[in-house]
Amino acid sequence: MEEELRPLGYGLKIYDGYRPYRVTVLFYETYHDSNFVASPYSGSRHNRGCAVDLTLIDLHTGKELTMPTGYDSFTAEAAANYADASPAALQNRKLLQEVMLKHGFLIYPSEWWHFDFAGWKNYPVMDIPFEELKARL
Repeated sequence: MEEELRPLGYGLKIYDGYRPYRVTVLFYETYHDSNFVASPYSGSRHNRGCAVDLTLIDLHTGKELTMPTGYDSFTAEAAANYADASPAALQNRKLLQEVMLKHGFLIYPSEWWHFDFAGWKNYPVMDIPFEELKARL
């Protein structure tokens, strides 16, 4: 994906990827909003290692490109199809979406930054702590 963005002067900044199940439980107990936080009853796409939260950055400055909202904005403006944003934000979001779709990811409707790997339901919910994952490397 980055090979495709590099000639444009852009790269990817990843906010979140795999998330242990225990973190999903903690998020849900804190927010109780299954629009923006996965229900612990079914686990999340992040718990399956099949979701990524990311944005575009300018490779020369390292700064994030303008998007409709900041990351983790629990607002209507964060929706993947929200139309009342600046032209630059809409153009940047469209580029991010096009690149992710091209590489097998699906757009999550409530969050412009969240993309799911196609077939995520076929993977089990995991609760492997980061320390254990690091030890496996």
